Amino acid sequence: MANVAAARGASPSARDAYSDFALVVPAYNEAENVPRLVQSIRDAFEEFGLSGEVLLVDDGSTDGTGELARTEGAGWPALRVLAHRVNLGKTEALLTAAAATHRKYLVLFDADLQHLPAEIPRFLDKLAEGWDIVTGRKIGAYDKRLVSSIYNAVSRRIFAVPVSDLNSMKAFRADILETVRLRHDWHRFFVVMAHRRGFTATEIDIALYPREAGQSKYSGKGRVVGAVLDLIAVWFQLRLSRRPMLAFGIPGVFLIASGVLTGLAALFARYAMGVGFRPLLYLVMLLVTVGVLFFVAGFLAEMIASVHDELDAVRSRRGDRGAKGQGSGDRDR
Repeated sequence: MANVAAARGASPSARDAYSDFALVVPAYNEAENVPRLVQSIRDAFEEFGLSGEVLLVDDGSTDGTGELARTEGAGWPALRVLAHRVNLGKTEALLTAAAATHRKYLVLFDADLQHLPAEIPRFLDKLAEGWDIVTGRKIGAYDKRLVSSIYNAVSRRIFAVPVSDLNSMKAFRADILETVRLRHDWHRFFVVMAHRRGFTATEIDIALYPREAGQSKYSGKGRVVGAVLDLIAVWFQLRLSRRPMLAFGIPGVFLIASGVLTGLAALFARYAMGVGFRPLLYLVMLLVTVGVLFFVAGFLAEMIASVHDELDAVRSRRGDRGAKGQGSGDRDR
């Protein structure tokens, strides 16, 4: 009860954060953890005076995770269970939950309980200070530390993000998802993309505990390869998608120029020195053809980028009109 009283005595912004948030819990075949998960979240809500909602997304589980969560949460109106018919992934679970709530803040929390629900108020306190995104920096031993450390180090180097752990518990303003559009499995790049859009980010240390039941759904060498390819795709999208001619046009011009120079060298050798070398002709054809293809690809990509910019402008205008409409409605009421 002391903690509830402390929450009531917090600043107005902190009190708002404690009530205007949704805890998003993606869960895939986590039936073994569900009873302890629901109870621990419920205890944390009562202990810290939290009055947000809990959105558990059953991501196509085949072990009864969703049904068990509904049973364990019966009589607790803060808990809602959403469901995917098939396993779609954590990114889709996050987007499903975001579409189902109107809360100001979202807190992404894993169902394996390797972090404790008692950390939630610390994230909300940081958000109340004015930060757009708060990430957790894992403290403790875990199996994938080496891979995770390399991945995070490379990401910080490439994207210059101000946080050191991109794939951990995090809390953020829900409206960021209206600006940052996530593709499959891109939840790990959410901070990178949001920071690129100008949103502020900070981090706090959070304890990491061993998984007590079930197995990790996010392991395997295939995921490492996929993460590397996704990292390259995100880098391209953030750095070059708005200026694709830099990616395609410059190499294309270089290849064409190389082909022309090679052709001139072949002509000089043939008519000035009397030496013919047919492979040079094939090289000229290859360089010029590939160069033209690169240049055309860059030109088409520029047109696509222009259309994308126009669509973004239309979305922005619609959003502004919607905000004005809501505002006038509030005044009428």
